[in-house]
Amino acid sequence: MFNIGNIQINGRVALAPMAGYTSLGYRNFMNPFGVSFCFTEMVSDMGLIYENKETLSYIKFPKSNVPTAIQLFGSEPKNLAKALLICENLNPNVDFYNVNMACPVNKVTKSGAGSALMKNPKKCGEIIRALKEVTNKPITAKIRLGWDSRSINYLEVIKEMEKAGVDMIAIHARTTKELYTGTPHFELLKDLRKSMTCPLVISGNIFTPEDAINAMKITGADAVMVARGGVGNPYLITNINNILEDKEIYSPSLLEQADYCKKLASNLIEEKDEDLAMKIFRSMSGHFFTSFPNSKKVRCRLASEVVTYKQLNQIIDEYVDEIKEKIDF
Repeated sequence: MFNIGNIQINGRVALAPMAGYTSLGYRNFMNPFGVSFCFTEMVSDMGLIYENKETLSYIKFPKSNVPTAIQLFGSEPKNLAKALLICENLNPNVDFYNVNMACPVNKVTKSGAGSALMKNPKKCGEIIRALKEVTNKPITAKIRLGWDSRSINYLEVIKEMEKAGVDMIAIHARTTKELYTGTPHFELLKDLRKSMTCPLVISGNIFTPEDAINAMKITGADAVMVARGGVGNPYLITNINNILEDKEIYSPSLLEQADYCKKLASNLIEEKDEDLAMKIFRSMSGHFFTSFPNSKKVRCRLASEVVTYKQLNQIIDEYVDEIKEKIDF
């Protein structure tokens, strides 16, 4: 248990912000598995300022019992502050805000946003200060180690943001140049929390409960973020909590995973519409079955054939019928 500003966090597992994934429907599906706090997809400051319809849709969500942050991205303090005020006016249900200083994708960094901000630690502090001037809600940030292996400067960035009053910092333990490849460098963050005045959340390649425990143990982090590892594997969050609470690991059955896959699809359809939801879900659905026998065929079919919810159900049911004699339900 720890606090992000004035918000009490009752747990140690966060659902990470993921572009194209962590929409309201996805968050509503994942949160019951033990999420302690969560984030929207990246929200463009200029998209809000210019009233882009899709961007505005990201910030509209009801009050949740899981503290939820809007994750903003941009490169200038004054524009991010304007965007935050738009969020405040349109959605009183936002619990706190997060500034993306970690996205390594070129279309984000070329504008000076995302992890490009870490090239200028003082600006990182200026952004936090500008946002805190326009809201009483907690302001947090997500960063990386630095731009590349020759410019590891996360300590300087942390120092500037802590001086500005940041309420929590999350760190993805890779450089920008590494993108999402290779092994995260948790060893570079050894005992980092001891030198920080605000909570630390750690991120990077959390695919098993052991990954999470290891990352938190090395860094002393207050919490861990689950991102790609939780796609199709919602019990990863449950099992991280189980280990932290000295409980047994739970392995969901094929029937449970099939039901969860259908449930998430239903959530996305309710949020968007069937056509768009199924387009998005094609990249997620197969992950629910990777640990079961002969799953390659069903994963390929789900990724390439699904257009309707009815088709999704048919493909899943055919797979379940095909292998139900081979495994223990």
